[in-house]
Amino acid sequence: MAKRRKVSNPLALAVLAELLAGPMHPYEMGRRLKEHAKDRNIKYNRSSLYMVVEQLRKAGFVAEQETVRDTQRPERTVYALTGEGKAELYDWMRELVAEPQHEYPAFGVSLSLLMVLPPAESVELLERRRAALTAEVAEIRAALRKATEEGVGWLFLIEEEYRVGGLETEIAFVERLVTQLQEPDFVRTWQEYFGSLQ
Repeated sequence: MAKRRKVSNPLALAVLAELLAGPMHPYEMGRRLKEHAKDRNIKYNRSSLYMVVEQLRKAGFVAEQETVRDTQRPERTVYALTGEGKAELYDWMRELVAEPQHEYPAFGVSLSLLMVLPPAESVELLERRRAALTAEVAEIRAALRKATEEGVGWLFLIEEEYRVGGLETEIAFVERLVTQLQEPDFVRTWQEYFGSLQ
């Protein structure tokens, strides 16, 4: 069972991991997250990054190391990982890797309510989804090939391999669902129960 954490935002986990490399300013953390394409898996913007750093500071997971003064820019606070923050990072990572957690994806919500749409419309929409998913897989595969050719190690690409696996599984699911939605018995049953509500 998932542990209740002082700071539970996935962005906080990414910040703790970035600080393993050494102390840095939140702007630098954001630049590195973007550079390493972590923004594909973790939603954030500049203000949310600063907010999470402050939450981590209050929790004792990061500490202000120094304030850098530069005549060209406003003063910048550099943060460092504390011992407690390092322990939290490893504990949280071990939990996420080992223990499956129930997530609430938007597509799952739409599937749970799919019966409100006529089967023919559902098929049309799912075909559009399949095309978009197929294009996304092709884009990710091209990026993976390029990164591999440039010498990027597989360990730095695993989240994209995971995404491709998930997308390919979803494509196969959508294809099966489209077939099921077109079966005459299903269409007839849907018309009997939901046709009058349209």
